[in-house]
Amino acid sequence: MKIGELAKLSGIQTVTIRFYEKEGLLDAPVRSDSNYRIYGNDDFERLRFIKHCRQHGIGLSDIRQLLAYKDNPQARCEFANALVKKHIVNVRMQIESLVHLEWQLEQLLECARKKPGRGIIDSLNKGDSCPDCARHRQQKARG
Repeated sequence: MKIGELAKLSGIQTVTIRFYEKEGLLDAPVRSDSNYRIYGNDDFERLRFIKHCRQHGIGLSDIRQLLAYKDNPQARCEFANALVKKHIVNVRMQIESLVHLEWQLEQLLECARKKPGRGIIDSLNKGDSCPDCARHRQQKARG
């Protein structure tokens, strides 16, 4: 199948497929006499594996290592298990950061409710809703 067919079948854009080839995640395909890329079912399956990894937030360098393990049926899964555990820790840290961001945005809205007119713009300009900015202003005022 040509790259357009593979893209349609996999739900991955042609530019992304070419990028994965360039990054070495997909082998360079066979070329037709007209120089079209020709892909087989193995390419589709590999692309589907990459897509599933990306849907789980796994980065390209980790995908590259997972593909090496996938390509070696004798390999054990300790690396994959450790990678997923590491990824869970990272996701939890992102969640914590997002919860903090949510709190900051709620503080920004609260400041806007208390100030008529351009409350949010003024708060963002002054850093009123930012505890670090408020702390910095207090320290600066003290001298």
